[in-house]
Amino acid sequence: MNTLTDLYQHFDELVFNDADPDTLFASSYIKGFIALEAVNFGDEQQTPSKALAEKVTQALINNKTELTPQDQTIVNNYWLSLQPIFK
Repeated sequence: MNTLTDLYQHFDELVFNDADPDTLFASSYIKGFIALEAVNFGDEQQTPSKALAEKVTQALINNKTELTPQDQTIVNNYWLSLQPIFK
């Protein structure tokens, strides 16, 4: 995945590929935070950067009270799996 558009497309494909409910939940939750933070870094053609990942991580931490402890774990684990994309 070279751009945020590619990443967003990956998230959308999860729906069509019948991903499990936890993955669908985590990906859509994280996608919202990526979209909110990405506007400060450029458009959707930008490369996912470490700086963007840091902002998303902080936003997830700041909003963790929105989630149950179980959902926090699901989101955190999925977010960790996405980290290699952000360079």
